[in-house]
Parts: sequence; structure tokens; C-alpha cells
Amino acid sequence: MPGPTRIVLVEDHALFAQSLDFALTREGHDVRVLTPDDYPSPAALLTRVRDLHPRIVLVDLDLGPLGDGRLLIGPLARAGVLVLVLTATTDRARWGECLALGARQVLSKSGTLDSVLGAIRVLLVGGTLLREDERAALVTLARETGQENREIRARFELLTPREATVLGCLMRGQTVHDVATAFVVSESTVRTQVKRVLAKLDVSSQLEAVGLANRVGWHPPAA
Repeated sequence: MPGPTRIVLVEDHALFAQSLDFALTREGHDVRVLTPDDYPSPAALLTRVRDLHPRIVLVDLDLGPLGDGRLLIGPLARAGVLVLVLTATTDRARWGECLALGARQVLSKSGTLDSVLGAIRVLLVGGTLLREDERAALVTLARETGQENREIRARFELLTPREATVLGCLMRGQTVHDVATAFVVSESTVRTQVKRVLAKLDVSSQLEAVGLANRVGWHPPAA
């Protein structure tokens, strides 16, 4: 009889990790839980995962201070590890990015433990978790969204340092009056700068500009 399957769970939410550890152990698997906070870098965490020689790795997309769990997917998948992503995000484009990197499936944390256990059972018998058309649709969405975001980020590169600083102030909830006072300039000067920001970003309001910056993860220059 084959030995228990080595499963590594990379998760920083203690209660969720404990519940999943208990359920998988009860099914006869050899489970190791790794907490991202215990490692100084994604590379160190990846090295530890590899040292454990897992058959399956369940990884959260949010690794806290280590950043995005997608950093682990590609190296592990290329090494022949079966990667399942567990996430609270509902962003289908991010799901597609995980699949493009080699993840076998992306599972929502709002689902049930039975759905995770079921996915593992399917993988262990060589089954597939997604139809090819479903996988292709998610990967295509990720690629299209990625291209769109790159085009949007290119607009932010058109901003002058002062315009970028003004946009940063708007993102922090400051008004035109606040900005004018802080930089000791007239409000009309700040309004002109805001208009230039809107024109370069191809939006019609300050709210849209702030929303666009948040959407692509743009950050203003350090003060």
C-alpha cells in the first residue's frame, strides 16, 4: 500500500489552517502547515516547501508581508508539484493568472472543506478539475486584463512629478484647498494640475482618477 500523501499548506490564517489540517489528516494525509510570517522572503519559503517534497501544495494568494502567493506557483508546478490555490478573492482575472502559471485549480475560501477534499481526491487519481474551455476562458481573461492594465499604467507614466504628487493627495482624500495650502499655491493652480491629470489618464473626474490608480496598483511618489 502506498504511504500517506505529503501535502503542504501555505496559509497565514491560523483557524483556517487548523481546520484544513485536521480534515486532511483525518483523511490519512501527511500534512505540513507553513506560516508565511515565519520566513524572511518568498525564496526562503519556497526553499522550505521544496525541502518537504510535497505531492500537493495548497497555497493562499495573500502571503501577508511576503506578498503574492502566485510567486510560488510557477516554480512548484514546473517541479511537478500539484498546486491548488485557496483564496478569498473573487477576481476571476487573478484566478486565470494562477492557472496560466500552472495551478491545477483555484478554490474559493468561501466554499466548503468538502470541496477542497474532493479536489485533492480527483488530483490523486489523475483526474482533471477544470474543463479545457473553462481553463482557457479564465487564462484569456487574465491575459486581456493584464494587457489593459499595462496600457493604463502607461498613462500614469505621462504625469509630471508634481501632477503625480497632486494625484497622491487626492488618493489620500485631500481637497483642492488642502493641496493648495500644503504647497502654498493658489487653488486655481491646483485645479489646472488636476485637469492635466484627468486629461492624461483619460478620465472625467477626480473619483475616476483615484479609482483607476487603485485598480492598477499605482502609488504616488514618496514625499
